[in-house]
Amino acid sequence: MTVPAWPIRPDSPLHQHMRHWRRDFHAHPETAFEEFRTAERVALLLESFGLEVHTGLAQTGVVATLQGNRPGHGMLGLRADMDALNLQELNTFAHCSKHVGKMHGCGHDGHTTMLLGAAKHLADHPDFAGTVVFIFQPAEEGHAGARAMIEAGLFERFPVDAVYGMHNWPGLEAGTFAVHDGPVMASMDKFYITITGHGGHAAMPHLGTDPVLVAGHLITALQSIVSRNLDPQQSGVVSVTTMHGGDAHNVIPETIKLSGTCRSFSPQVQDLLEQQINRQVEHICAAFGARGELRYERHYPATINTAAHADICADVAGALSHQSVLRNETPSMGAEDFAFMLQARPGAYIWLGNGSAEGGRGLHNPYYDFNDSILPLGASYWVQLVYSQLQG
Repeated sequence: MTVPAWPIRPDSPLHQHMRHWRRDFHAHPETAFEEFRTAERVALLLESFGLEVHTGLAQTGVVATLQGNRPGHGMLGLRADMDALNLQELNTFAHCSKHVGKMHGCGHDGHTTMLLGAAKHLADHPDFAGTVVFIFQPAEEGHAGARAMIEAGLFERFPVDAVYGMHNWPGLEAGTFAVHDGPVMASMDKFYITITGHGGHAAMPHLGTDPVLVAGHLITALQSIVSRNLDPQQSGVVSVTTMHGGDAHNVIPETIKLSGTCRSFSPQVQDLLEQQINRQVEHICAAFGARGELRYERHYPATINTAAHADICADVAGALSHQSVLRNETPSMGAEDFAFMLQARPGAYIWLGNGSAEGGRGLHNPYYDFNDSILPLGASYWVQLVYSQLQG
């Protein structure tokens, strides 16, 4: 990877510190709203840099502010997520997880570290106007920590003009950025279906109503929602991921329970998917003489960038990297709770290449590890974004 003039140089003393911080976070993963050690470590480092630090937002969230040494009133928010996954790590290197069943399998250890590196550099070189708000967020992995911070008054206490996020991306070449003008990540909804029939002896199915049979027909029908109800130029996913019911080979059970997720990039498609699932549950179950109940929960909205702020990110990334800055790659059907922040404030969320995902060692894989070589690039991106936007 050819290295241009980054504010934070590879193999500089700060890069060495960042590598140490990142591996320490990796070795001590903490999951949603339990990031107590991580938050304490983050807060102590920020205080040592000379920043004003606020703790306890959404239980374990940390926010720090830094005022530039030039006159100005702009306020910029930079966000990193801190939580780990409920995943057993299979790596055996020295900094592998010390907590059974918990792992930094998504790179939040690296995200936290890159923002800390940027905070350190900006504290030492505060040649900007206005205020930077460093947001260290808990509970991104399925528990909507971003929404919790907003509900706790994040943007009332720190009224940023724009907010930015970044995620490492395995499979994208290290040193490459990907910037989207609109949707980046999909919404994520969950559904829970209970099918109630009439149990009985497996040898006498005519005397009952078999919910297993109904479930089979319903699962097949659910796969037609996207293919036969959604405009082919739009995107949506319906996945049934669990099925529970029955205890014995010779007993037709009374109930079967299904659950799964839906993904899309627009509220209109979210509405369509929910409506069609509800219709199929009601009518297919009724057609077999069973009763169907649906609980549909909307968890994360789609992550949608503001085009003007995406352009800003692309310009900053292009100045830092001799690699290509990819524009409008195919969005991911994965979900991201930074979406809540982008609903509250304009901004953008970008991807930074983490290098090869060979062997399937991508995000949420037990062999995943963050690529420490991109730490200075990610931190430099944050620094240059601040300098470009807070000029006074």
